[in-house]
Amino acid sequence: MFIDDRNKFLVQEINKVKAKILKVKAKRVYLLQEIFYIKKNSREIQEKLNISSTMPLLVATISEIIVKKRRKTILVGIILKTSNKLTLFVKNSGFLNLNYIQTNNLVAINRDNYFIVRRLPNQYDYRVKIMEVEEKPVQRYHDIGGLDNQIQELIEAIVFPIVQIEKFKNLGIYPPKGVLLYGPPGLGKTLLARACAAQTDATFLKIAASQLVQMYIGEGASLVREAFSLAKEKQPSIIFIDEIDAIGTKRSDTTTNGDREVQRTMLELLNQLDGFSELQDVKLIAATNRIDTLDPALLRSGRIDRKIEFPYPDQKSRKKILQIHTRMLRVSLTLDLDEIAFVSNGFNGSQLKAICIEAGMNAVRHGRKIIIQEDFIEALNYINIKRKNSMNYYC
Repeated sequence: MFIDDRNKFLVQEINKVKAKILKVKAKRVYLLQEIFYIKKNSREIQEKLNISSTMPLLVATISEIIVKKRRKTILVGIILKTSNKLTLFVKNSGFLNLNYIQTNNLVAINRDNYFIVRRLPNQYDYRVKIMEVEEKPVQRYHDIGGLDNQIQELIEAIVFPIVQIEKFKNLGIYPPKGVLLYGPPGLGKTLLARACAAQTDATFLKIAASQLVQMYIGEGASLVREAFSLAKEKQPSIIFIDEIDAIGTKRSDTTTNGDREVQRTMLELLNQLDGFSELQDVKLIAATNRIDTLDPALLRSGRIDRKIEFPYPDQKSRKKILQIHTRMLRVSLTLDLDEIAFVSNGFNGSQLKAICIEAGMNAVRHGRKIIIQEDFIEALNYINIKRKNSMNYYC
């Protein structure tokens, strides 16, 4: 009796298992059909997408992204502004992920249904693009003589906040936004800025302030805005503005359109300096020969925090500069750089370099294979005469 009951129970269990197997097989057939239809629809969608991609597309800017935040963020729609001045609300956002798009991004959309096909790279004025120095500067700190204190100050203000930003965050310190290098011409301000950029992997934007002075109203301010936007996109980055006094002069009650446009450009620069965080990896280095002409609003703390003065080199610094410029030259073993450094009082770095070049020219002129002391003395006298005349040679 017990065995019959056990056999009946086993038969029932076997039947249940068989019924489950039949259900699983039926579900498998259904899922295979679903996969077939999904693949078919995917191919059709891909073909339509390929057709849409090959057709002429409209360029639009994402004006606003509308999301609904409850348990999870849900994309409701995107407001676009197209190149033909249309403002559109698009519910179907295409295949773009919210993590990869943000306001002011450029996108390509279909002309018929305004479906977003792809994201486009941000466009910048060609004049801003050429400001970016593609090749990394080759200058190093050991190529600069007599500026040890200035080098250390620039490293602390610009390089450390880029390469050691975590230390600043941990200590709660806000590093300087910008540095101003000021002093007479020919003392190594531009050279030091390039050497600073070479010590980091930062993008280096070199801007001559005269490039920002444009003919049409608002064009100079637009260039400043786009330059900072490009720097933020490619951060860490260093913006170097040479001869900043071309746009940063003190404001006055002028009535000429040119002066008013220069002031608009400077106001945009002030706005950009106030517009990014101290902890962003965007740093400004400015250089000028005329710090006395700059507007106080530009020099205040919070915009350009550090001011580094470049004085004329003393005798020790002049010797170091001469050593740098003569290390690749074939000079006499009896060459006395101390004498050249002593009698070159008042010379700047550019003029000392000119002495080395002119000494080499003297050796060529006299048919010598090495440069001797007399060549340097003759070159120094020649440069000194040119330095004192009205044309300011080698400044």
